[in-house]
Amino acid sequence: MVNKIQAYQPVLLSILRIAVGLVIFSFGMAKIFHFHAGTFMPPTGSLPWIAGLFELVCGFLFLVGFQTRIAAFLLSGLMAAAYFISHFPKSIFPPENGVMAAAVLCFVFLYFVTSGAGPISVDAKLNKA
Repeated sequence: MVNKIQAYQPVLLSILRIAVGLVIFSFGMAKIFHFHAGTFMPPTGSLPWIAGLFELVCGFLFLVGFQTRIAAFLLSGLMAAAYFISHFPKSIFPPENGVMAAAVLCFVFLYFVTSGAGPISVDAKLNKA
């Protein structure tokens, strides 16, 4: 039973990467292109706008699985910086400072630094060639 379930691990790794990539890419789209941004529109060149640029570019690379380890490393650092710059000064307690997404994404991206993109990725296709 366990071996049958483990056989799906590589594909599910790719599916997780794609799902998380879509989320982080959408944050970048919102900040840079104001695509479904609601009321949050950071001024061009501001720190949130620069973070959005990282989310857009690295998020796309992460989404398609190209240079995944590098993109994941940069995104992990971005999420850690978001925690310390934006959330931590408000409160140390996650329910009070709204850090849940940044904290979880930081460690998800850190995991992808070590695991790679999975079989459904540009990286996998390039390594087979």
